[in-house]
Amino acid sequence: MKKTIATLILLVLGTGISQAQLLEFGVKGGVNFANYTGGDVSGVDFKTITSYHAGMVMELKVFENFAIQPELLYSTQGAELEGLGDQVKNELGYLSIPVLAKFYLTSNELSLELGPQASFLVSERNEVDANDTNSFEFGIAGGLSYKITKSIFVSGRYVAGLTEAKKDADVKNSLIQFSVGYMF
Repeated sequence: MKKTIATLILLVLGTGISQAQLLEFGVKGGVNFANYTGGDVSGVDFKTITSYHAGMVMELKVFENFAIQPELLYSTQGAELEGLGDQVKNELGYLSIPVLAKFYLTSNELSLELGPQASFLVSERNEVDANDTNSFEFGIAGGLSYKITKSIFVSGRYVAGLTEAKKDADVKNSLIQFSVGYMF
């Protein structure tokens, strides 16, 4: 009887430990290089702005070399508009939710990430009052991530907007992100 109880306890503990290794949580933050793509606004050139992103990340290991990585990020995007007399900075704050398929290319260090991203507009800072920004944006994200240690990682990503960022201009958000993160 004692052997059966001890075996059950070891089995439950072993299952709990293996489950903990399947699901990890972390935080990340970094720099954004954002711009608009597409659209032809007469006499206006789009210039890249430098901004930031920060938030939480979760990794759910499905197979040895494959995981699903949902994130919840606050990300500032937009562009600087040149040609309206003065340079006008259009900075948009989004709550972004990328859900990425993560393919490990080496033994759990280097990974390729690809998946959809939904973004909800939560703030808008303009130097001119336009009120023409769409409140929802959908895009596709892809990039690479590298685990420096078991807990610390760096990543680079490109996010291409698939829906229009502005109501009156056929422009989409384009974003390059560099991040540093920590998994608990």
